[in-house]
Amino acid sequence: MKKIMTTAIALTMLAAVGCKNKQSQEVADELQQKVDEYAEYTLTTDLSSLSDHERQLIPIFVQIAEIMDDLYWEQTFGNENRANLDTITNPAMREFAQIHYGAWDRLDGEKPFIPGFGERPKGATFYPVDMTAEEFEALQDPAKKSEYTVIRRDEQGALKVVPYHVEYAEQLAKVDSLLALAIDLADDPGLKTYLTERRKAFQTDDYYASDLAWMDMKQSKIDFIVGPIENYEDALYGYKTAYESFILIKDEKWSNDLAKFVGMLPELQQLLPCDPAYKPALQASASESDLNVYDVVYYAGDCNAASKTIAINLPNDERIHSAKGCRRLQLKNAMQAKFDKILKPIADLFVCQQQLDNINFDAFFSNVTFHEVAHGLGIKNTVGTNQTLRDALREQYSPWEESKADICGLFLTQTLIEKGEITNCSVEDAYVTFIAGILRSVRFGATEAHGIANMMCFNYLQDNGAFSRDSQGKYVINVEQMREAINSWAALILKVEGTGDYTFAKDYATQNGIVREDLQNDLNAIAKAGIPRDIRYNQGLKALGLK
Repeated sequence: MKKIMTTAIALTMLAAVGCKNKQSQEVADELQQKVDEYAEYTLTTDLSSLSDHERQLIPIFVQIAEIMDDLYWEQTFGNENRANLDTITNPAMREFAQIHYGAWDRLDGEKPFIPGFGERPKGATFYPVDMTAEEFEALQDPAKKSEYTVIRRDEQGALKVVPYHVEYAEQLAKVDSLLALAIDLADDPGLKTYLTERRKAFQTDDYYASDLAWMDMKQSKIDFIVGPIENYEDALYGYKTAYESFILIKDEKWSNDLAKFVGMLPELQQLLPCDPAYKPALQASASESDLNVYDVVYYAGDCNAASKTIAINLPNDERIHSAKGCRRLQLKNAMQAKFDKILKPIADLFVCQQQLDNINFDAFFSNVTFHEVAHGLGIKNTVGTNQTLRDALREQYSPWEESKADICGLFLTQTLIEKGEITNCSVEDAYVTFIAGILRSVRFGATEAHGIANMMCFNYLQDNGAFSRDSQGKYVINVEQMREAINSWAALILKVEGTGDYTFAKDYATQNGIVREDLQNDLNAIAKAGIPRDIRYNQGLKALGLK
């Protein structure tokens, strides 16, 4: 692991970045082109159904979200490095750094784009950059693997464990004060209880009670997801969680339309195409899960870095899954933005003429929705050893879990269409839109969990004849072969998770979680066509008409 350059050297090199000669102008133009790959989109929604108190909550939630954003910068890049961004004279470079929360292109193999920075530390700032694996293994503190601790060095240079609420005490004190104001304003009992418990969690790093309270929050029109949640940022061990926040406004009609599927989860579990050992009967808690649709009006932190989240499946705590299930939140306005600005133009470029009519938003929405549902299906502990999948598969857990959600989600969409439960799209619509969706999402790169999952799925389907190319090089989805490939790929993934076969998981991902030459040519053509890679948001109180 290469160590980040010292501040003095970085400052010197950053100061040299400008447009004073032909070479630097070429760099500026290239970075501006990269910035332009993120289409702008304004996050707004109809707030007319909210009460006065609910509307007053939004500015408070935005302030808390801004603190989450600052904490994420500290976790992923470091405050000192962030401050140095102001010395960059190239405005495109500064803007690109804001999009990626640092000096590395998250959608291009984490390549550094700011002089003075080498390879990105796999452990972000969760661990000392010079820490060795042997040191970490020798550290005799069980909290070293906690989701809510960082590893630091003491005065003698030895490793020590520091809880989040200590490491980030100053920022969390501000969060505490703001949450007190929000609790006073919250009229919905479920929201008030959740905010009360979340306030305690920030001060103790024990999020269990607040996650339970969030699961019980069924009626609130406004939702506020906040805290250290996902572990994708920790590419070293996958232990540490990063701060983030979403502010969400519920779409009552679309939510009501999805409600019926919750009761079908036990049946859907048993329909999965795998060995019965890998699909045990769902616990009664699954019936407490919910499936709702929201407009998202604010992103902060981890969820806002480079590619934007369009659906949420939380909590991650498997104890909550056992007790109450999980909540699956579909972010409809963000989905619509990605469909309109990215997926549809890609399909127009690469899907064969006779299947272009199969591309539609309803199929995209169903595929994304049941991706999230599929996270809750399958198996939670390995057969025989009863390890958690996270412990058994280690850093391979996230890409394989995302692969499961990808293909099992498509299987569920297909199954529900055939059962007459989904009526606004066909099986062929789901298949064709899914492949176009991979061409969209694989542009996020193949270095993090979702990207590796995309590539394993794409390559498996290609190798098993699920799609081919016509004489013009456009994709033709072969419906029957697609069905067979979906079943066999799902069976393999569920077996890997069920057995906890770490060696196979790692070897397979290494060989198949990559962008092959023919796909890279397609991605180059998509880029040349000027199709956006992802979106960036105009968001905040002004966008919502609250300022």
